[in-house]
Amino acid sequence: MRVDILTKEYPPEVYGGAGVHVAELVRALRSGGDVETVVRAFGAPREEPDTFSYADLEPLAHTNAALRTFGVDLAVADACAGADLVHSHTWYANLAGHLAALLHGVPHVLTAHSLEPLRPWKAEQLGGGYALSGWAERTSYEAAAAVIAVSSAMRDDVLRSYPAVDPSRVHTVHNGIDTELWRPADDPDRVRALGVDPDRPSVVFVGRITRQKGLPYFLRSVAALPPDVQVVLCAGAPDTPEIEAEVVGLVDDLRARRGSGAAGIVWIAEMLPRADVVALLSAATVFACPSIYEPLGIVNLEAMACEAAVVATATGGIPEVVQHGTTGLLVPIEQLTDGTGTPVDPEGYVADFAAALNELVADPGRAAEMGRAGRRRAIDAFSWAAIAERTVSIYRSLV
Repeated sequence: MRVDILTKEYPPEVYGGAGVHVAELVRALRSGGDVETVVRAFGAPREEPDTFSYADLEPLAHTNAALRTFGVDLAVADACAGADLVHSHTWYANLAGHLAALLHGVPHVLTAHSLEPLRPWKAEQLGGGYALSGWAERTSYEAAAAVIAVSSAMRDDVLRSYPAVDPSRVHTVHNGIDTELWRPADDPDRVRALGVDPDRPSVVFVGRITRQKGLPYFLRSVAALPPDVQVVLCAGAPDTPEIEAEVVGLVDDLRARRGSGAAGIVWIAEMLPRADVVALLSAATVFACPSIYEPLGIVNLEAMACEAAVVATATGGIPEVVQHGTTGLLVPIEQLTDGTGTPVDPEGYVADFAAALNELVADPGRAAEMGRAGRRRAIDAFSWAAIAERTVSIYRSLV
């Protein structure tokens, strides 16, 4: 059986959890040996065998980003000739999967990493293209032979957002983590080289500068941290100049309020190699995930695998990963029902997030025990081999 995996992100061009998911799933599928796995990814040429890249079409170079995406989708759909099944990831590649299914008469499976109706802030980034991305996603979901949701919460979101989708076609297969690649690594020299003191407590955030990751709420919450606690922001790839400016202003304000005698606010804007992220997570007292929209939150698994205690929002699929009181603390949130995920009481949410952070930085022994429990959970419940096996069983039910 030949399966073509269709994706915008694929190494070395990975900037979010969906790209990590695709890379790890492909590796697990190929190591299994019984599925011929071909990758068709957006971007620059790659040298990996059975991996093909598709650049933007030149005539569309100066059009809306959604139209450029559709141009790539057309080229990818044509290239899928000979596949027994196509499997797309995110709206960027969903249309390619849908068209390939129609063109070549094969099943289309898609994995739901996020949903356009639940990310209305994308209109800031795409303008009118947001209507196009939503159309492509809806069309693809409603026609897909199977939809894989990365959490039970995401499955609920799919059925609520797209009620025309048959519930029997929506399967839950959690994201996973490679606990050999993501494991504790004591590397104080590397941590220092990144501007962080490994001998002081630290709270670490890793994520894109986008509305769904809740970075502005986090920055407001850390204003309540003791001055000896370092705040480490591995945050880049802003969605828009507006949210970048907001984050810059909050960081500047935070530095001014904490004063020169406080521990640093370390902002690393570039994408770090995995080894550097592992070193920072391994040295962290707490990992923070203030997301207001998170279908699962693979970044929490990465932190847990590195034995970092997690403080995270109790939203989306996060409670399926982080066990409150065992592997970290979940911060309750009541959210508006307009699709934005905005807290009903932003100040209350910020205060609750700050209280959870303070609870763990004040008790590093408890935080360390939560970190050890988190690694055990990552190993026991989220292996990629098991996830690939469940995914292949869905493939086989369709061909």
